[in-house]
Amino acid sequence: MWGAIIGDIVGSRFEFANIYEKDFAFFSDTCRLTDDTVCTVAVAEALLRSGDGEEARFKQELVRLLRSYVRRYPYGGYGARFLNWAYKEDAGPYYSFGNGSAMRVSPVIWFAKSLEEAEHFAKLTAEVTHNHPEGIKGAVAVAGAGYLARTGKTKEEIKAYLEKYYTFNCTCDKWRERRMPFDETCQGTVPIAMQCFLESETFEDAVRLAVSMGGDSDTIAAMAGSVAEAFYGADEFCRALARRYLDEELLSVIDEFTKKYCR
Repeated sequence: MWGAIIGDIVGSRFEFANIYEKDFAFFSDTCRLTDDTVCTVAVAEALLRSGDGEEARFKQELVRLLRSYVRRYPYGGYGARFLNWAYKEDAGPYYSFGNGSAMRVSPVIWFAKSLEEAEHFAKLTAEVTHNHPEGIKGAVAVAGAGYLARTGKTKEEIKAYLEKYYTFNCTCDKWRERRMPFDETCQGTVPIAMQCFLESETFEDAVRLAVSMGGDSDTIAAMAGSVAEAFYGADEFCRALARRYLDEELLSVIDEFTKKYCR
């Protein structure tokens, strides 16, 4: 989960001012948390409070918490459709394939006790809003890859798993050269984020690669960071710096979740 949060914060200042290189200050005064972090913490709290209960109760709690977090942190840069959903109590899922489902799924990586459970809970966290097949697929791919990374699988094994969902025929260098237009879809960003993880050498390198892709940089970095943390571990110094951007309310949930699941 810290991988997603660090990726979000580091990438935040480049989302609308893209940088196409890896050499940049990792944290700065203009970094901030965005919707990626807010929604990730909401998923973590839902798993803490009702992840061991029945499916319907978990989804109900997740909906309640997502709406509550959005209202407590209204300036996260949410998508228009998600924001409308959050403020409309009777709104149901809206068939989205945006990358919001994949950016918030990382707590599932640490909660799950099996690959099947990781995929199942990833689907549940997505479909309360992002119930389009591509929206669900993005969340499942990130959670599944992260679970495999966490449980000691090699990058070759993780790539083979990801290839069930996406085609990987482009390197990070090629993606960067293309200067891709801004894309907030799962199908447009999850493969790039996973390629950044696959090519990375360290946790920090994965985040730097992700930011250097341009486009929706904070979310690409959050997704790459989610799997990279599970594979490498999140750098303790980076965690300490990231904590400075979070308030006590968020930190209390993060610390409780980390203590219970992220061992």
